[in-house]
Amino acid sequence: MKKIALTLGVLAAVLVNAQSIKTTIDLVNVKDDKVAVTMEFPKMKSGDVKFHFPKTVPGTYSVDDYGRFIEGIKFLDNKGKELTYTKVNDNTYSLKNAQNLNKITYLVNDSFDDEMDTSKHKAVFSPSGTDIEEGKIYLINTHGFVGYIDNMQDVPYQLVIQKPANFYGTTALVDQDKSDATDTYTLANYAKVTDSPLMYTKPDYITFNAGGMDLVLGVYSPSGKYKAADFKENLEKMVVAQKKFLGDMNTNKKYAIMLYLSGGEGPQIKGFGALEHHESTSVVLPEMMPKEAIDKTITDVVSHEFFHTVNPLKTHSEEIHYFDYADPKMSQHLWMYEGGTEYFANLFQIQEGLISKDEFLHRINEKITNSKNYDDTMPFTVMSKNVLKDEYKDQYRNVYEKGALLTMCLDIELRKLSNGEMGYRDMIRKLSQRFGENKPFKDDKLIDELVTVTGYPQVKDFYNKYIAGNQPTPYAEYLNMVGVEAKKQETPPIFWFIKDPNQTGYNDKNNTFVFDESSALSPFAKSIGFKITDEIVALDGKTIDIQKVQEFIGYTKTIKEGQNVTVTILRKNGDKMDKIDLKGKAILDKMTVETLQYKANPGPAEQKLQNQWLTGKK
Repeated sequence: MKKIALTLGVLAAVLVNAQSIKTTIDLVNVKDDKVAVTMEFPKMKSGDVKFHFPKTVPGTYSVDDYGRFIEGIKFLDNKGKELTYTKVNDNTYSLKNAQNLNKITYLVNDSFDDEMDTSKHKAVFSPSGTDIEEGKIYLINTHGFVGYIDNMQDVPYQLVIQKPANFYGTTALVDQDKSDATDTYTLANYAKVTDSPLMYTKPDYITFNAGGMDLVLGVYSPSGKYKAADFKENLEKMVVAQKKFLGDMNTNKKYAIMLYLSGGEGPQIKGFGALEHHESTSVVLPEMMPKEAIDKTITDVVSHEFFHTVNPLKTHSEEIHYFDYADPKMSQHLWMYEGGTEYFANLFQIQEGLISKDEFLHRINEKITNSKNYDDTMPFTVMSKNVLKDEYKDQYRNVYEKGALLTMCLDIELRKLSNGEMGYRDMIRKLSQRFGENKPFKDDKLIDELVTVTGYPQVKDFYNKYIAGNQPTPYAEYLNMVGVEAKKQETPPIFWFIKDPNQTGYNDKNNTFVFDESSALSPFAKSIGFKITDEIVALDGKTIDIQKVQEFIGYTKTIKEGQNVTVTILRKNGDKMDKIDLKGKAILDKMTVETLQYKANPGPAEQKLQNQWLTGKK
């Protein structure tokens, strides 16, 4: 019996390979930081086909056009003769007589080297990007390396990575060969390919089990400052808490985390954060961060990505289930996919004892403050559906602010309606039981489904007013229900370059302050013609030393209203950076801020609801 089973197994493997798309990524023969890819196809059935690289991928909400990083593409028949093709756009190639197509070859450039040049195209968010540094690191977000042919997305892929013998690939995939020179993976379809990032480096990884789930953490630290083992204790504590919080909603048996720490002589990048996948996440953070800050970020950011395993990776609408990489159709429900996930990433920490009550309230307060930088009357469903369009894309970041607050208010609403028996987490559990990874819901029917699973028609009223409607969400009213009150106070006037100084970043290559493009400029910055893409070199001749940053900040506090000020900046000008002095009179910005606090003497109903909200207990 064993021999028969083995023979049948070998036969099945031969049949699968014959009908699969063999894709080889060569990490050995790298030239000019370009990686060669070869895709070999089974016999084509159609004469005319289109070959694509993704315009957008799931989990990202921007047009990235990964095909623009491809060069030297060739379409070949089984005799090696080149077939003629038409390049339709950056991502798409059209072929006639494709029944003769045998393989496609091309070179891949990485997105990291292009990230600071936004003159032609907005930068790819680093965790969804690619990095090729020979002998050091290969960050392979597969959607940046592998394309697909229309109507062949469901054909299996055999992914072969030719690698240096001393390199290790961090991934959730299982290597199917024993060679030190290659790793071979079989993936069911193109969606699984794009769902499976890999990071190849010299080995620095740990594996362990937490909460019944096998984890692998691979770390790339260019200076060797950090090792994977440095983060095990915090990561293990976080995962155990998450699994307890989710209960039966999470069925993951394994999970891979690729932690890329940028710095040193590596590429200049600015898109720090993470991107979710069913069994893994790619994370990009600056190496200069202290360990405590990295631990905190892992708890906040990696937990967010892990919670995506519930929503939208396993509970989602048809737009996500049948994702169109070439011409994506977006869902209306970023309030749930991203906002609800961000709420979970904070709620689990208070409910599982990782943060204090005061810290949790401080985070809610920050989100209310940050949400005021966006249009509070724009219906979230409209923004979400149209997020790839220019007039809406600048509102996207609000999904992490107002999106989380909407789900918080819905959580409180449900708890009040049910006398504490049901919250937002319970609603999502019921929704995931009704639908699932292979059973999407209809995008415009979600609210009806939420009424069905909760049994409360009032949920539809909330949705129509605050999510699909243009009414600003009454946070104070909902927080009052759980014994929280808002106090208004005026901040001392400050001098800075953006409205929220906390959104200031640092470019260690140029020793400059940099800012996220969604940050709001301060009145002073607007008055001197400062652009959000400019980098701050010096203020009144005082340069930035990150080791003495408090001295720089201290100087800004001495600046008086109307004082003559000179700001030295770097401004992008084609392929170079111009150093420019901007001069003007100081404008100190004064803001009225609201702070949240727990009521000293909440009513019995408020106290009960607060306890249920903060503990998750009924």
